[in-house]
Amino acid sequence: MISNRTPLLDKVRTPADIRQFDIDQLKQLADEVRREMIDAVSVTGGHLGAGLGVVELTVAVHHVFATPDDKLIWDVGHQAYPHKILTGRRDRIRTLRQGGGLSGFTRRSESEYDPFGAAHSSTSISAGLGMAVARDLKHGKNNVICVIGDGAMSAGMAYEAMNNAGSMDSRLIVILNDNDMSIAPPVGAMSAYLSRLLSSRSYMGLRQLAKQLGHKILPKGLATAAEKAEEYARGMVTGGTLFEELGFYYVGPVDGHNLEHLVPVLKNIRDNDESGPVLIHAVTQKGKGYGPAEAADDKYHGVSKFDVVTGAQAKPKAGPPSYTRVFAQSLIAEAERDDKIVAITAAMPSGTGLDLFAQRFPDRCFDVGIAEQHAVTFAAGLACEGFKPFTAIYSTFLQRAFDQVVHDVAIQKLPVRFAIDRAGLVGADGATHAGSFDIAYLGCLPDMVLMAASDEAELMHMVATAAALDDRPSAFRYPRGEGLGLTLPGRGSILPLGKGRVLREGSSIAILSFGARLAEALKAADDLAARGLTATVADARFCKPLDTDLVRQLARHHEVLITIEEGSVGGFGSHVLQFLSHDGLLDHGLKIRPMVLPDIFIDHDAPAKQYDLAGLNAPQIVAMALSALGRSDLSVRA
Repeated sequence: MISNRTPLLDKVRTPADIRQFDIDQLKQLADEVRREMIDAVSVTGGHLGAGLGVVELTVAVHHVFATPDDKLIWDVGHQAYPHKILTGRRDRIRTLRQGGGLSGFTRRSESEYDPFGAAHSSTSISAGLGMAVARDLKHGKNNVICVIGDGAMSAGMAYEAMNNAGSMDSRLIVILNDNDMSIAPPVGAMSAYLSRLLSSRSYMGLRQLAKQLGHKILPKGLATAAEKAEEYARGMVTGGTLFEELGFYYVGPVDGHNLEHLVPVLKNIRDNDESGPVLIHAVTQKGKGYGPAEAADDKYHGVSKFDVVTGAQAKPKAGPPSYTRVFAQSLIAEAERDDKIVAITAAMPSGTGLDLFAQRFPDRCFDVGIAEQHAVTFAAGLACEGFKPFTAIYSTFLQRAFDQVVHDVAIQKLPVRFAIDRAGLVGADGATHAGSFDIAYLGCLPDMVLMAASDEAELMHMVATAAALDDRPSAFRYPRGEGLGLTLPGRGSILPLGKGRVLREGSSIAILSFGARLAEALKAADDLAARGLTATVADARFCKPLDTDLVRQLARHHEVLITIEEGSVGGFGSHVLQFLSHDGLLDHGLKIRPMVLPDIFIDHDAPAKQYDLAGLNAPQIVAMALSALGRSDLSVRA
């Protein structure tokens, strides 16, 4: 959107257009980018606070470095909205997270300025080191810059990458975007002066010369001691000893909103030709420059559409409670009766509903940071000592801890309970956050109890069932969004293990649903009934242990058996097929049709449209049933 409110930004098509700007122009540009971002996200919703916090940093990096030849990698990617505005995507910025529009994260296929796609955290340094080594192998000269937030630095992968980078000579620039870390001393004029000094070519060159002379003049032990003394002396002043120990040359802290401080430091680092990794510590404020965001507890991390003047977010029409809230309330109800129940989240207390649990049981709720691997093994340790840990992690993030689920939980048969939020397709966050694979990757594990809630009441029962399971691991999955509006009990009931339920009796067609497609299965049955075809509809409840009696009954008494799930191939339908095959139930003409997510990554869009594309809504179920029966004309009703 071009207006007289953004005269400088209107002239920017690519970052090359800002390379000759002076500091005052860069300040004005940053103000205009911030206004543009606020206006755009007010229309689309999305992540706001993180992007507001890196506006000046984004402007400075694109001003100093020759992107896209210099590779700029944004960790997580939700902080990259200003980056998108400056890299030729401003005209599409109001399509963020909309069907067919820009991704809410960085994406390689979207722009040459996105060298690495990221929506999960803590990957930037590893990817950047790979690019830096590749550059060296090709004898290139470009810079590689990684911007990683302090939250992402809580994940072990970031330190694994830094440890590796610190042992190598490849030149890598890491910018730590610190908006909440306690390691940062006050940022001011003296800090800015020290940062400019320590990043200068003269200081770094003198340091390198002193190191070389030390090795030639001093005995080996004294030379090493001298290096350490210099390193610790700087660390005492700047606070960067940890990063120095990992092999990085530390510069900072520097005010990430002060372009007069930030630009000279970046230029010094750019112009220094010494090899090895460098870390620039930039202190920023999440939500910077927009009063409502600065005042909010979450700094407007994720917002719906909002009024720019007041900051008031559009409130959806009041509806049923979300599955996330039902889970939290159910867990609280169980914990009130069992003091061994504890809850664990990996930096997502509000996203998983465990903020409510923490209010009720502050000593029994643990946020371990962005560290899913640790969360799972931490839960295993608690289970070893007789506690009942519920580990609430989004399906897409639990993927990061699969080895721990196998090695530390499943093999030892420890009763860790996995509450898997965001199961299935998730709308605007797209493929990176879709819960597509957990049925397949958990269903293959021996002794794992795997459940899927078809509605919010079933979710309550599954929480109670998991709480009662003390001899093996268990998991229950549930979707994003609101429930169906059912009347809920005060507390869930324990389900018979491995037993489903039949909701509707019919003939010729059986629909066996695992999870939240049950409502669509019932709609499909209504449509089929209108065509003169009655269908049995059953809720499997369990993938493991599978209700073999139910599957056998459906197979023996129906011509067509359709399984449906919000997961990839290799999940519930595969378990049913395995059983049918070995039980001989495929030998006499049964028409089995598994319906799963297609073998593609489904892009961001409204959930209903995503499920249409996936072929898992009621019309597609009807079409599958009619096709299996040899009736392909959907327009003809019996």
